[in-house]
Amino acid sequence: MLVKLNHIIVYSLVAVVLAWVIYPLYIKILKKLKVWKTIREDTATGEKSVIFAKLHKHKSGTPTMWWGVFLIVMLIMIWVSFILEKYDLINNTLFNQKETYIILFGFFSMGIIGLIDDFLNVKWYGTIKWLSAKTKLIGMCLFSAFISRWFYSKLWIDYINFWPIAGEVSLGIFYPIITFFVTISIVNAINITDWLDWLAGWLMSIVLFVFAVLTFLNQTYIATTVLAILIAVLIAFMFFNINPAKIFMWDSGAFALGWFLSSLLYLLNMRMGIFVPFVILFGLFILEVGSSGLQIFWKKRFKKKLFPMSPLHHLFEYRWISETTIVMKARLIQWLLAAITLIAIFYQINIVILN
Repeated sequence: MLVKLNHIIVYSLVAVVLAWVIYPLYIKILKKLKVWKTIREDTATGEKSVIFAKLHKHKSGTPTMWWGVFLIVMLIMIWVSFILEKYDLINNTLFNQKETYIILFGFFSMGIIGLIDDFLNVKWYGTIKWLSAKTKLIGMCLFSAFISRWFYSKLWIDYINFWPIAGEVSLGIFYPIITFFVTISIVNAINITDWLDWLAGWLMSIVLFVFAVLTFLNQTYIATTVLAILIAVLIAFMFFNINPAKIFMWDSGAFALGWFLSSLLYLLNMRMGIFVPFVILFGLFILEVGSSGLQIFWKKRFKKKLFPMSPLHHLFEYRWISETTIVMKARLIQWLLAAITLIAIFYQINIVILN
């Protein structure tokens, strides 16, 4: 186990150094190509987003497409792992069918949708400014259906462990239907949360840290190594995302992280009751996407806003709470949720061992 931990630490250290070196050059290239952020003018329901545009006008012109750096770093690390395996320095590459095929496929595939959206946004091809919500939803549905079918028909998983509320509950054909909607919800929750400097990056780093601990305890060390690399790149990203940000995550990163996290959730569900603790861990993201969904419903149903702005972090901005204050308080709450989640999982493991 110590040998595995040493490998994970070495991979993550190499990844963070690589990302730290690549980011400045990457940002310069994006600026030269004018691949930068433009502030949206319309809300999800079609009205003019006057308040949002006013609050975030200063962010316009900041490079985006963070996902590109992870792609570069991960491809390098996978290539290095093949070389190390060839010379018998390690036993497995990072591209492992049992542990990482589905999560890496999910990360790269879902990121493509966000990458296309980011690219159309910054280039404004023809009359297209962003992929339409309907187009992105179709793409998310196709990829989400794939991952649900994979777990159901390839891995023969048709149950969810609802510990401590219940044990393993067999869902049959309803399993892919439920995981389909869970995946879409997770992806949208991360994407909606990504509009303040440091916010999504910090919260996701903490969430992924918890998953790294759980995959390590589950003895899926290759998956833990991939998680460690992702966390390392996120740490490097946050160095350049500190307010005022020099680069943003945006759709390409948020979409990819969402599917990556969903895949890990279903993989861990095969070994332990992770769904209920995950609701606690992902609580802030659930509040964000819930407030946004409620706002959209209220405007469509009652033809008026429920909140002056949504999601919640924008509402706090509207109440003149500084961006830095919002992010710092959210980070503290996320660490608390992470601690509660880990305590719950450790308690569950102890019960299993005692029995």
